[in-house]
Amino acid sequence: MSAAVSSGGTPPGSPESRRIVLLRHAKADWPQVSDHERPLAERGRKDAPVAGRRLAETGIDFDLAMCSTATRTRETWKLAVHELPHRPKTVYEERLYEASLGDLLALLGETPDEVNDLLVIGHNPGMHALADALAGSTEGDALARMTQDGFPTSAFAVVSFSGPWKSVEHGVGRLLDYWTPHD
Repeated sequence: MSAAVSSGGTPPGSPESRRIVLLRHAKADWPQVSDHERPLAERGRKDAPVAGRRLAETGIDFDLAMCSTATRTRETWKLAVHELPHRPKTVYEERLYEASLGDLLALLGETPDEVNDLLVIGHNPGMHALADALAGSTEGDALARMTQDGFPTSAFAVVSFSGPWKSVEHGVGRLLDYWTPHD
């Protein structure tokens, strides 16, 4: 994959230029706390900034970041966002925690139409299921790699689509990129 994922020269604000980046939280630890409160493990604290640098290399200037309220997703975002050239508006969304595919599609449908590039920081199996469901087509071997790898921690997928956010449904997108920190 090239270092930048371009919108093909589409003017900003055009519905053809929408992109969704689905980032799974970094590796979490398993201390004696509730699942929602699990912090990042040492490997997660190392991988999250790497994922942030790789997100910066895509060249996508996110309009909005939607992050689960779970400790591990908030910590992932805190470490990754420092690597981006521009800090997008961030919304912490409790519905991302343990969200089903249907829940995730509904959340995307609520995204304001002035948002062209959205970053979602969430959990599996939701991030993998959503990337797979949206990908009606793919660039190169991104889908095969995503299927083989199973969307490990700190992985992300970049999906583009046209139209309003409320039209997001199965198969509307094109999987442009899939990245994992431990290829």
